[in-house]
Amino acid sequence: MEDVLDLYEALYDPARPMVCFDESPKQLIGEVREFIPAQPGLPARQDTEYRRNGVRDLMMICEPKQGWREVLVMEERRTKIEFAHCMRHIAQSYPDAEVVHVVLDNLNTHKMASLYEAFPPDEARAIARKLEFHYTPKHGSWLNIAEIELAVLSNSCLSRRIPDEPTLRREVNANVRERNAKACPVKWKFTAQDARRKLARLYPCVSP
Repeated sequence: MEDVLDLYEALYDPARPMVCFDESPKQLIGEVREFIPAQPGLPARQDTEYRRNGVRDLMMICEPKQGWREVLVMEERRTKIEFAHCMRHIAQSYPDAEVVHVVLDNLNTHKMASLYEAFPPDEARAIARKLEFHYTPKHGSWLNIAEIELAVLSNSCLSRRIPDEPTLRREVNANVRERNAKACPVKWKFTAQDARRKLARLYPCVSP
């Protein structure tokens, strides 16, 4: 926990940028019967029956200190291969950086070894040398700003039925463009000192 909090508290360094990564599934749901929009004096009407059109995985990559985010829409398989391709994308997005700090959770696919299952050894090693992983603790995914970004995205434009992948991409891209245009950095205020004071049960040597 303190490792992640130290990253959030540090000053921005373009040579050593920090990004947060998280992924979330989105089920594609189509209408069986035509949706009836709202009219004066009448609410919108939608049949409870629906059609399942598969699932897509939303890969959230955000740089909170710069107020920037990107979402990759991929087939929902949650395998090492999809994760590896996202990590390569991150590494290639910062060609001038010495190292990229990546904050992520402890999902079993979120390992450097995944790179070697997706790419030849030389390429996998080059990506691994570019990235440095910082894991949130178990039951501590709330520390990952990418998870917060996914919640904002969902509440903003994905809380309704999305019938297909083109619609999903259109909604996601429009939301990302709008938020990136504002470029508002995340002001994270919970520090390691706050953790030691408020979560004293996690520190056995701290006096009661």
